[in-house]
Amino acid sequence: MDLKTLKLMIFHGSLARRVLLRALMVTTALSIVPLLQIISGFDLESGYASSFIFPGTFAFSKAWGSFKMVQYGGNRNLTTSVVKELMGKNMLNYSAKALCVGEGSMSAVMALKDLGFFDVHGVYRHPFFSLKHKKFIYELDYEDKSYDFVLSRDLDKVSVPALLVLEIERVLKPGGIGAILIGPTGSDPTSLIRSATPVSSLLKASIVVYVDHLNELTLVVFEKKLENVTYFEQYRLPADCPSMTNNKAIMNHIEPLMEVKPMEFEENIAYLPEFVNVSSKQRLVYIDIGASEHMNSNVSSWFFPSYPLDHKAFNVYFVDHNISVMLSYIKRPGINFVYYPGLAENRATSSSTNRDSDPFLEDEGFDFQLWFKDTVQYADYVVLKMNAGDVELQLLSDLFESGIICFIDELFLHCSDRTESGQAVKGGDCMSLFKSLRRAGVYVHQWWGA
Repeated sequence: MDLKTLKLMIFHGSLARRVLLRALMVTTALSIVPLLQIISGFDLESGYASSFIFPGTFAFSKAWGSFKMVQYGGNRNLTTSVVKELMGKNMLNYSAKALCVGEGSMSAVMALKDLGFFDVHGVYRHPFFSLKHKKFIYELDYEDKSYDFVLSRDLDKVSVPALLVLEIERVLKPGGIGAILIGPTGSDPTSLIRSATPVSSLLKASIVVYVDHLNELTLVVFEKKLENVTYFEQYRLPADCPSMTNNKAIMNHIEPLMEVKPMEFEENIAYLPEFVNVSSKQRLVYIDIGASEHMNSNVSSWFFPSYPLDHKAFNVYFVDHNISVMLSYIKRPGINFVYYPGLAENRATSSSTNRDSDPFLEDEGFDFQLWFKDTVQYADYVVLKMNAGDVELQLLSDLFESGIICFIDELFLHCSDRTESGQAVKGGDCMSLFKSLRRAGVYVHQWWGA
């Protein structure tokens, strides 16, 4: 072998080795950067390129960082769109404890925090999501019933969607909202059904409550069913519900519920002003619905005998359909009579012995619920007294559904186990009704009547 041939072999061998070494270094860099990210907690979703520079990888790192920046902004905008959609439907509020799962969760977490959510977590590097690479799934490392809101867009990216859906459902609290983005999908209505079916068919303790197109994707929203809830606990009230928030700390001071009327029951009532300071309240409102049924000729009998505040401090409203009551009390100072013909339905469904009861005028378009809302939501302190009749209980349900119950500070409820129509009260019986209201956060008393 001559010298020229030997030099050529050495040169070519060296070049090959250099090329092989360079390729090996690039491959190693591509493999080790994700590992170092996991160890250090670094995530490319933060919008920055990798700080680990290897020969020949700088251009790749810069391009990858630019790509991730675009993807990062898209994920944030998508998350914002989901939140606005759900808040517009009164399904979500800023106090919700939130979890973002899977691809784009880092940017989703930051978007939620920017929107005002303060308790937000993300799962974006958990073994559970190695299924995107067709690997075995692990459970989410969170306790059952620990989140109010869970967002994910990984359903169509994992090989076993059922496990993802069931894990999201598992960590949701009863009444919590799960939101899954699927897509891209078509714009026709049937595509919504096709997209929602894989989710709804997998749910065990939840129901799909909303499906719609969103940014070329399909948003499927489900709500986890409440467990062992009473009638009024089923309603989802606003997070900033004033009366519930203010009364929560003092609910343990309220008098116990009684199966039978106690002697001198008024003396046992734990009136709300005994525990909260109402001296700074400017507008106090007292509303008595169905007042004619428990009033006599003594005007002072309508108010509570031992209430800590004088009735003269209140703006007083008597609500009834009885014309005689209106004529008797309309001239009383400090008392406003509100004619509500709808209360006559209570008598109409009761015994026919009431045929000679006072007539009532025709309803001329008066919106009682609108009046009630306008009256209480601008008051500083509201006391409501009512019977548990068919009409009143429907009104009470409406107050919960609309959220107006949040402006009722104290409730006095007169209840019999059967309403005027002979039907059982909501919740089954009076004790269940009172328990349901108290568990929902209402400061309610049993009012046995004079």
